Amino acid sequence: MKLNYQNGFFLFGVTVLGIMVSQLDFAEVWSGLRHAGYWFFAIVGLWGFLYLFNTGAWYAIINSQEGHRGNVGFGWLYKLTVSGFALNYATPGGLMGGEPYRIMELSPRIGAARASSSVILYAMTHIFSHFCFWLLSIALYLLTRPIDLGMGLLLTAATLFCALGLWFFLSGYKHGLARRILNLMRHIPLVRRHATTFVERHKEQLDTIDRQIAALHRQNRRTFRLAVALEIACRVCSALEIYFVLLVLMPSADYIACILILAFTSLFANLLFFLPLQQGGREGGFLLSATGLGLTASTGIFVALIIRLRELVWTGIGLALIKIDRKKNIKNRQNCSYME
Repeated sequence: MKLNYQNGFFLFGVTVLGIMVSQLDFAEVWSGLRHAGYWFFAIVGLWGFLYLFNTGAWYAIINSQEGHRGNVGFGWLYKLTVSGFALNYATPGGLMGGEPYRIMELSPRIGAARASSSVILYAMTHIFSHFCFWLLSIALYLLTRPIDLGMGLLLTAATLFCALGLWFFLSGYKHGLARRILNLMRHIPLVRRHATTFVERHKEQLDTIDRQIAALHRQNRRTFRLAVALEIACRVCSALEIYFVLLVLMPSADYIACILILAFTSLFANLLFFLPLQQGGREGGFLLSATGLGLTASTGIFVALIIRLRELVWTGIGLALIKIDRKKNIKNRQNCSYME
């Protein structure tokens, strides 16, 4: 069963990755890579470091769960984190591929209920940190940039949106969010029937997960703050990849501008959450935010291209890790059968 679902996730991810690669303009890609030079490898390597923040946040959540006695090593969880994000990149909605895979991989080690609650709580914390980062970036913009009427209205709307998002997730932390989200999905036409059936069949499990989420937030506020701090630190440090790309074009690149570009690009792209790899939304966000900060349109397009290529590389790495884990599981089963 485990080997089958691993193979299914792998094949799905490879198919979507192949479609994304086939849509690239290879002449433009080659020109961009030649222009970026060794900085492209620095950008790819940077994310090997940044995933440590994500893994650390999830690791803290797992180890703070009451009654946790599972065997979850940091290295194994790092591999699972990379594979989960790879599946998220490849699926519309962002949380439709990676989270089920993480739950299914983690369940044999700590139990299905704790695996589900830890994955949901980490996903909530990951999204919550985005809203915090966007609000901090709005404050940074107000402190460092001139404001006209149009930008003032845009920042006001963004602030209200982020405040609403923070309220929604803080409410979810206190009372649980699993059943609330699924009940909301019961009103969406394409998934209404499946969501209704799932809620009816798994009512007790969903209630257990929600109780664990609420208890974990209530009893382990230090862990919650640590996880959010790690995720925000990851957002701030990830602006380094934009900084590295801009160094190719202009030696006087401004790191504060890179943070603002990242913040407004990710906000714009996440509003188009239904696109695989946020196709088009990320590029449009880079173009708008770069020109809005006084950079040329060609600069925004170049940054978007290099970051898109980095995402494809790490998606491929994450999918390869799924395949490697599957082969390791097959070998372990064969060894166990031989010993018996």
